[in-house]
Amino acid sequence: MLFRHLLLTCGLLLATATLYAQVAAPTAPATAKTETFLVPIRLTVAADGSGDYRTVQEAVMAVRDFMQVTATIFVKNGTYHEKLLVPSQKTHITLLGESQEGTIITFGDYSGDAAKHSTYTSATVRVEANDFTAENITFENSAGRVGQAVALHVEGDRATFRHCRLLGNQDTLYLAVENSRQYYQDCYIEGTTDFIFGSSTVVFDRCTIHSKTDSYITAASTWPGQAFGLVFLSCKLTAAPEAHKVYLGRPWRPHARTVFLNTEMGAQIRPEGWDNWRQPTNEQTAYYAEFNSTGPGANAKGRVKWAHQLTAKEAKRYTLKTIFAGAAAWLPSVGADTN
Repeated sequence: MLFRHLLLTCGLLLATATLYAQVAAPTAPATAKTETFLVPIRLTVAADGSGDYRTVQEAVMAVRDFMQVTATIFVKNGTYHEKLLVPSQKTHITLLGESQEGTIITFGDYSGDAAKHSTYTSATVRVEANDFTAENITFENSAGRVGQAVALHVEGDRATFRHCRLLGNQDTLYLAVENSRQYYQDCYIEGTTDFIFGSSTVVFDRCTIHSKTDSYITAASTWPGQAFGLVFLSCKLTAAPEAHKVYLGRPWRPHARTVFLNTEMGAQIRPEGWDNWRQPTNEQTAYYAEFNSTGPGANAKGRVKWAHQLTAKEAKRYTLKTIFAGAAAWLPSVGADTN
């Protein structure tokens, strides 16, 4: 009798379990995990400790490697004495300063200093990563007039700088490699000799280019086969009172390409405009051109015979879409009145 009772009880329990299994709601599938490199982040840097980090370098290194969306680093006003590296794996970083003149990254290395730096290692800020953006920041090399001393060195592709100041003397801005495309909008760039130099494909849009002494503004080293080198759109060329004889550029390498379009040129610009760097054969390979230059420094008839004055039809080729086409097209986001 007891045995039958146990069998009946077990049967009832089994039936109840089976029935519950049939009517119970199915378990919801696990939610797919979102990879952190797909999640935008925002960090804050403040020298006084009120942010997430005290130095810009610490914040850069805290960003996930190979981000595929923007990692914004907001930098509060202050002077940051640091030598900043944005390594190649720190992609899609935006440095956003609180204000252009109040947010300063500065250092003072220069070629031939006690630490044996060269032009290529002297930079205050070196950007190796792709898809880097900076806004409202001052990049400065504070070494003074001691020779080559780079404030900003850029070799990543698709780099954008807006409302930034680049302060230095010789070799202020190094546009380091030929497969890099860079866009500078509404920036102020100053220097003495060859202070915008290198082999990248670069557009300067509505920038102020300020010469501090008699010398050369650009020294392009464009590679053979590159369709574009340094392109200045609607810029303004200014100078310190002591600067009276300034060249638009000279070729650091034979195939240098530099073009100024719709640029206002001060009286400091020499009538001949361009120099061959003591090498007459450069006149056969370098490409220097202007279109619709204005101001007292605009002197089409006085320019060297081997430079070019573009026609309106030729000038139409100089759009961001065409200049930045590349193997994979890139069109930086821009403000108003830009092609």
